[in-house]
Amino acid sequence: MTLDARALVLITLGVLLAAFVLGLVLGGPYIRLLRDLRIGKSIRAEGPRSHLAKQGTPTLGGLLFIGVVTFLWSLVLVLLPDDQVDAFIPQTIVPMGALLAVGILGAIDDLVNVAYGFGIRGRHKLVWQSIVAVAGALYIQRHFGVTGIFIPLVGEWEIGAAAFVALAAFAIVSTSNGVNLTDGLDGLAGGTVVFAFLSFAFIAIARGFPWLAVFCAAVVGGVLAFLWFNVHPAEVIMGDAGALSLGASLASVALVTGFALLLPIAGIIFVVENLSVMLQVGSFRLRRKRIFRMAPLHHHLEALGWPEERVTLRFWLIAAVAGIVAAVLAFATPIGGR
Repeated sequence: MTLDARALVLITLGVLLAAFVLGLVLGGPYIRLLRDLRIGKSIRAEGPRSHLAKQGTPTLGGLLFIGVVTFLWSLVLVLLPDDQVDAFIPQTIVPMGALLAVGILGAIDDLVNVAYGFGIRGRHKLVWQSIVAVAGALYIQRHFGVTGIFIPLVGEWEIGAAAFVALAAFAIVSTSNGVNLTDGLDGLAGGTVVFAFLSFAFIAIARGFPWLAVFCAAVVGGVLAFLWFNVHPAEVIMGDAGALSLGASLASVALVTGFALLLPIAGIIFVVENLSVMLQVGSFRLRRKRIFRMAPLHHHLEALGWPEERVTLRFWLIAAVAGIVAAVLAFATPIGGR
């Protein structure tokens, strides 16, 4: 049975709305549970002084939308007719697996931070991220027989299976860390991620991956519900459980569509945040001078006097425009017979 356009639209909207409502209903009780368990964020002393007021704000909020997405993914899988399961699982298993696997790593990191005031070392997290990334890249390459990537406006460029796996693994790890670096202001990471997932939902539909679009809708609905509680002043913080997992899942979605090269466009904020940290660290090690007053970039803007809400909203606007640009480029790119 082929999924017609009307059914796809209804399912996608239904999943998005279900994720949003479920997240809203569960959000309040979940935040109260975090408070009762005293799972509060430890704020770094070297960060902006204004952020010290956030000390003790409930963290591990990412588990809220991870739980919502996992539930809806499982529900759709159970309700699907058998002839659609063979399409649903391959299209969504890597993004869903990345959300869960990297989410577990992030949750452990958040709990360690709560208990000891510092998280897992970056290189240790990188090992687990790399394992998940390589596993996901191998599955995508082998199941879909991917040996190339789509260049916007041009078409497919053959790079070979090994090169694709290397590129895919790099994309998953770097996007995971990029979203995590962006998660430094109330609502910042959540809002920018929503626009990126929306962009790739449309790209997935254009590429003939309807169930991938449904997965994106679940993430968007769940994160929007989380933002209800996370916008300034935040009642709960996403934490590494949410930020690391969202980045890995977003990159996985992009890789399944074949438009990995659009990921830096739709996720321009994550790229810039990553680069700001790399430039800051590199400049200090080589010249003993800093380029920015503070890194990542959103902290530099705060140091220049921008209010937190202004930084967040302007980054949202950039993410929205970037998401539209990425979707338009995908629609304008010839995909041949694939």
